[in-house]
Amino acid sequence: MRPPEYYEWDFIEEAAMHTKWVKKVFLSVGWAALSCAVAGAQTDVALSLYGAFTGTTNANGVTQSPANAAGGLLEVRHIVHPWMGFEGTYAFNRANQAYSGLFYPPVTSCIAGSCGPATEIAAVSANAHEVTGDWVASLKVGNLRPFALAGGGILFDAPSGQILQSGSVIMACGGTNPSCTNTTTKPVFVYGGGVDWGLLPHLGLRFQYRGNLYKAPALTTVFTSTGAFTHTAEPMIGVYFRL
Repeated sequence: MRPPEYYEWDFIEEAAMHTKWVKKVFLSVGWAALSCAVAGAQTDVALSLYGAFTGTTNANGVTQSPANAAGGLLEVRHIVHPWMGFEGTYAFNRANQAYSGLFYPPVTSCIAGSCGPATEIAAVSANAHEVTGDWVASLKVGNLRPFALAGGGILFDAPSGQILQSGSVIMACGGTNPSCTNTTTKPVFVYGGGVDWGLLPHLGLRFQYRGNLYKAPALTTVFTSTGAFTHTAEPMIGVYFRL
């Protein structure tokens, strides 16, 4: 019969072998998970063209009518395996505004002996710059990667010129006479969705829709802004390059 100490050593050796096996399993699983995460991660740079369509707002005795315009969007996006990611964007488009309503400060106009508050139209030429950071939910299905996004940032509107017209009186603002224009900086909420279509291993097309929600800008001192929330719809098509 074997002495008791032999059984004790057998138990210790078996426990040591079991511990080594568990460590190997955990290490293998950890490396596999890390490899999958690295393989599933995706970073890309995209350039898109879009149309900006903004609704009219009415408030404070003023009607504010933005012009529809074309623009461009630059995106740097990183998708983390398996479905969550984030992106940074910069967008530019023309953002001309038309204001109509009473003069501010009020002006009295008399025509044929009849006097009353004067109305005016201000057409303001402006450029809009937008910088945002967004969360992106994405899922790869074959050559397609549908996604949804939500985030926020800053919208900067810079007037580039203005024409005020009242009867036969025309005044140009901006440039040498900037006193009747304002630049504005406002927070903007962004949401949207779309799909990436992979054509080559590192190249594909991006179709998406982005919506912007923000307060209407006050680009002229001749009128008060409506101060109302407005919405810009931006359907887009672009090209992405996967790094």
